[in-house]
Amino acid sequence: MKFYSTKNKSLIVDLKTAVLDGMPKDNGLYMPTTLPNISATELNELLKKTFQELSLSIANKLFTDDLPAKVIEKIIYESMTFDAPLVKIHDNVYALELFHGPTLAFKDFAARFMGRLMSHFVKEDNKTLKVIVATSGDTGSAVANSFYGVDNIEVVILYPSGKISKIQEQQIATLDNNIKALEVDGTFDDCQRLVKKALTDIELKNRINLSSANSINIARLLPQTFYYFRAWTQLNENKKDNVVISVPSGNFGNLCAGLIAKKMGLPIRKFIASTNRNNVVPLYLKTGSYEPKPSEQTISNAMDVGDPSNFTRIRELYSDIFDDLKNDLVGFSFSDDETRKNIKETYRKHSYILDPHGSVGLLGLIKYMSEIKDVSAGIFFETAHPAKFKDIVKKEINTKITIPERLAKFINREKKSIKLDNNYEALKQYL
Repeated sequence: MKFYSTKNKSLIVDLKTAVLDGMPKDNGLYMPTTLPNISATELNELLKKTFQELSLSIANKLFTDDLPAKVIEKIIYESMTFDAPLVKIHDNVYALELFHGPTLAFKDFAARFMGRLMSHFVKEDNKTLKVIVATSGDTGSAVANSFYGVDNIEVVILYPSGKISKIQEQQIATLDNNIKALEVDGTFDDCQRLVKKALTDIELKNRINLSSANSINIARLLPQTFYYFRAWTQLNENKKDNVVISVPSGNFGNLCAGLIAKKMGLPIRKFIASTNRNNVVPLYLKTGSYEPKPSEQTISNAMDVGDPSNFTRIRELYSDIFDDLKNDLVGFSFSDDETRKNIKETYRKHSYILDPHGSVGLLGLIKYMSEIKDVSAGIFFETAHPAKFKDIVKKEINTKITIPERLAKFINREKKSIKLDNNYEALKQYL
């Protein structure tokens, strides 16, 4: 598979270059020049497979020209060690639970894949790679734990001070060894801007091998297609025809992966971009005008993004043809009050505990299904375990939330993050 820059289609690189560069020097984003097709026959074969087997089948389609078969198999069987179960909430509404990994968030899937893929490439070159990543919450913890102790890779994580949950911060800021956490005096958008500037700083990249672990890195994006296929295979046969998927969205990497899966042949009728009040994309889908704005802090903090990087990829995927994109994507935004109320109502009616991000996803699905009546199955993504936001959730459901042991072990650890001013020279000097 080859990749081009969204700012220069004549700039073509291989998988290794795309992964280790993180992003092109022209400040674009890497996109596949072509996508493999998964036929109806191959889709039916996926129905019989475990999640690991399904992931391997799709990974072979994506990466067989770039990696030996044994390497692909090793990466899949070491990274996809937990499932993404589809849970019926009521009637035709289902939650795809993506929080069964080590850090209890959906980003565990792709972060673990990317860590092992990068490790493979770095070992080939016998060099040390410095990986830099910005996080609005769950990316940082997933990357930190996926790369912890990996030889020849150092990780630097930037997170916005005071704007992620305490448990998320503990998962990021209490590790040592090859993981360094920088607490930035700013927003996620500021952290992302600093990372992008570092990745396109030629002087800096001539001095150190630097890449990214954000979803701006194509190695984070493509493995997320696996659980979209997994969701569809778990539906009963009579539910597979008119499926819609609601994705709680911030930087839009997760939704972009879903649209890529659709382009590969996954039969999803419509995708729903469900956001909090950081509603740049839903507004674009209504007006055709894309107007980034400063992010606002909400209780669904992992989605607090005012200028989502991956929406550039989504527009590229549709050749920036507005009507074609609107055929596949609709967008809604919701307030914190609506999010809280839905957590309470869903628990009262269906005994299901939502985290704030899943609540936003479900709200988008409910709104769409209230307008479109012939949906055979509506799926929303539960992207994080509610225990990661237990103070918010407990207040709404008035029920004790058990903290899983793999999360509880972080709570009392010593914080080791380094304070960083919100300016690029401070970051460059640190790196």
